[in-house]
Amino acid sequence: MEFLTMDRWSPYAVGIGIGILSWLTFLLSDKPIGCSTAFARSAGLLERLFRGGKVNDKPYYKEFVPQIDWEWMLVAGILIGAFVASVLSGQFQWSVVPDTWAAAFGTGSIPRLAVSILGGFCAAFGARWAGGCTSGHGISGTLQLAVSGWIAAAGFFVGGIVTAMLIYRVIG
Repeated sequence: MEFLTMDRWSPYAVGIGIGILSWLTFLLSDKPIGCSTAFARSAGLLERLFRGGKVNDKPYYKEFVPQIDWEWMLVAGILIGAFVASVLSGQFQWSVVPDTWAAAFGTGSIPRLAVSILGGFCAAFGARWAGGCTSGHGISGTLQLAVSGWIAAAGFFVGGIVTAMLIYRVIG
């Protein structure tokens, strides 16, 4: 169990693990892995607190019923797993403003929070607009050999590389 305390895991081992998880997901639920629908369902659950059963009458929530389902539990598992992994590896730390951000933009927590919320909104909007997230298109789509999954995965890599170059050019 020494691997649980490692700072970084082998990308090959992680890839195999994601492949096994995807296989089990198809086997047990007959659905592909995806996370963005869980956020849409969570929004419906939150709205239900204020509007009651009226939420269920909305066309969107007829298709994506606000409920805690396996995708919601997958997101919870990702959060819990990341926390446990960071604690076991000794990497856990509280940080409102990460060092990389502070070096480029200063230590103010309000700008960092605003950009984080805006980025999260953009990512969620894009995932819902595209009909899935990096998990749905990048993992499940590519393993099903869907052309749209491969195009999305290429876009994720290109977008990630360009963004990293912009961020590190600003910092460096």
